Amino acid sequence: MEIRTVAQSVSTNADILALVADGATEGLWLRAEMQTGGRGRLDRVWESPPGNLYCSTLIRLQPGDPPPPTLALVAAVAVWQAVEMVLPGKARIKWPNDILVGPAKLSGMLLERTGDAIVLGIGLNIMAPPVLPDRATTSLWAHGAVDTDATSMLSTLAEIFAARLSQWRTYGLDPIRTLWLKAAHAPGTAIRAHLPDGTELSGHFADLDASGALILDLADGTRRTIHAGDIFLL
Repeated sequence: MEIRTVAQSVSTNADILALVADGATEGLWLRAEMQTGGRGRLDRVWESPPGNLYCSTLIRLQPGDPPPPTLALVAAVAVWQAVEMVLPGKARIKWPNDILVGPAKLSGMLLERTGDAIVLGIGLNIMAPPVLPDRATTSLWAHGAVDTDATSMLSTLAEIFAARLSQWRTYGLDPIRTLWLKAAHAPGTAIRAHLPDGTELSGHFADLDASGALILDLADGTRRTIHAGDIFLL
């Protein structure tokens, strides 16, 4: 494991993607004290005020690994467990890998692939939550974890992620799925889903399937399995 810190980056994901072709190895973490062009899912801008954690890491896919998209759940569980160390009992996961405290977003993640390399980017609000137009945000400091900083949080997170990644490789998705369900919104939680084709569904959270897809109970009594989309808890 190697952790590098730079004062400023346009995007730590972009920086690690650039290092992939040079043979960068799994376990590399890059943290920027400030990002000027951070990105979230669905090409959203990720606001990056100073004092928060902006980092990316590299996973090199190996023969026999579970399906790469399930790394989204691995990342969610790892970040949630790191947050639990400083803010026990307050955070939960929203599918697939947002971390919330109450209705407010604490952390978001972005996975990008090139060849056998997966780059996982993580933004975690430690000191100052960014202002987003479509959802509430919060920070660790807002909930009393004022002794936490980006350096210590990344050290904890890197160790936890390595353990969860090893578990995923050794035992498959099932134990990660179990941990995810323990940490996530409860069955029956009302959800609105914006799907990639532009349609919108409302229903109640039922479960994750064996691949990590979201299972939604609809009002007409049917179930819908969602593999991609933007999820809002109601």
